[in-house]
Amino acid sequence: MASISKQVSIFIISMACLCTKALSQCEDQTNNPCNNKSKALPLKLIGLAAILVTSVIGVGLPLLTRSIPALSPDRSLFVIVKAFASGIILATGFMHVLPDSFDMLRSPCLDGNPWQRFPFTGFVAMLSAVFTLMVDSMATSMCTRTNNAVADEDVEPRDQEMPLAVINDGGMHLHGHPHGPKGTLGQQLLRYRVVAMVLELGIVAHSIVIGLGVGASNDVCTIKPLVAALCFHQMFEGMGLGGCILQAEYKTLKKTVMIFFFSVTTPFGIVLGILLSKSYKENSPGALIAVGVLNASSAGLLIYMALVDLLAADFMGPKLQGSIKLQMKSYAAVLLGAGGMSLMAKWA
Repeated sequence: MASISKQVSIFIISMACLCTKALSQCEDQTNNPCNNKSKALPLKLIGLAAILVTSVIGVGLPLLTRSIPALSPDRSLFVIVKAFASGIILATGFMHVLPDSFDMLRSPCLDGNPWQRFPFTGFVAMLSAVFTLMVDSMATSMCTRTNNAVADEDVEPRDQEMPLAVINDGGMHLHGHPHGPKGTLGQQLLRYRVVAMVLELGIVAHSIVIGLGVGASNDVCTIKPLVAALCFHQMFEGMGLGGCILQAEYKTLKKTVMIFFFSVTTPFGIVLGILLSKSYKENSPGALIAVGVLNASSAGLLIYMALVDLLAADFMGPKLQGSIKLQMKSYAAVLLGAGGMSLMAKWA
């Protein structure tokens, strides 16, 4: 009987220690020697500028390669580079955004009921993927309907004339009117434009969250490697988005707007985190729930876009289906991009 009571006492003491440890993790880590607000601020500002520059380079680089024949969208090298960038986007969803959401929504700082009893991260990511499918499908349908309406308005009776046989010097040749409707787009180009817009939406959402975390942190020991990893992250992710923008063949103004929003979202998040650093506590229940749900939503969107609209669309397309050799090179590029971004999960 004494041994049983002793074991019960040990169990109660152990649970009390674990609860105390969990609660201490939810409090502001004022005893952390790496927490130094005065030293962290210059690092954040340097990181802001570095991330801004690398973001512009990453998203703008594919657009500048239009003048390079080997990197034009109809060449094999472009397909391989796009597969590499798609692997990066896929790993971003699986290895960076999704695990962060699991950690936040299962944090000991949240109440056990319901956060510890239901996998909210997987549930929100699933809903996000389905919602992305809905947006993707409906946007494509609306753009196609609009495009067809423009085509119907532009078609004139003379454009529908049958070719006429003309006799000339004893020979016969066909003469007709090959004019097509003005202002209409091909179905594939419409898909490229929808994919570019939806992909940018997902990237912008999780980029703000990333910047917010950097700006709110005063831990100089983690800011340095985090900023370095984010520079590579933004550059390669920007390459994937830039490739989609290039294929979408937008006008210069729209390209500029999309490049601008991608480039400034993470720096904007850093500025927002700096301004809210006094009131924003990353371990507070409100912050954990809000950022965790947003991360799960971004993960579902990025995973869907990478697998369905980028990888599956390319690998099931006629260009890759017509060449096993090109498929193998593209698979190697996907694994290389996903593997490199997965390795960065160690620091960011």
